[in-house]
Amino acid sequence: MADSGPAGGAAVAAPGGGPGPRVYFQSPPGAAGEGAAGAEDEGPGRRQGKVTVKYDRKELRKRLNLEEWILEQLTGLYDCQEEEIPELEIDVDELLDMESDGARAARVKELLVDCYKPTEAFISDLLDKIRGMQKLSTPQKK
Repeated sequence: MADSGPAGGAAVAAPGGGPGPRVYFQSPPGAAGEGAAGAEDEGPGRRQGKVTVKYDRKELRKRLNLEEWILEQLTGLYDCQEEEIPELEIDVDELLDMESDGARAARVKELLVDCYKPTEAFISDLLDKIRGMQKLSTPQKK
């Protein structure tokens, strides 16, 4: 990928029609172990990015898979392309903060109020998928 964005963790959406938008993070020149200064700081192997240090890589993968699944389901529910889905945000962390599955289901149903197709199966599957997930809130610094 060409270095077209500004230096320092620029997010660039992938062009073309893949399964959905992707975000790639570019490191500035000299970062991630390039040059003598970076080699001193890191041990053997690949250096993890800041995000994977703060959060468990496995948890991030689960979250990405869930978000892709949600997009796929919403395109079916709204019977449209991903770009045409009405503006709505299903915040998984908000759902995880809620006390019960009943409150979570009510919140998702509220978000999908303008969907003309039945949403019960989607809501039930979503609640099953988020059960046991961890919030991805920013960890407290010690």
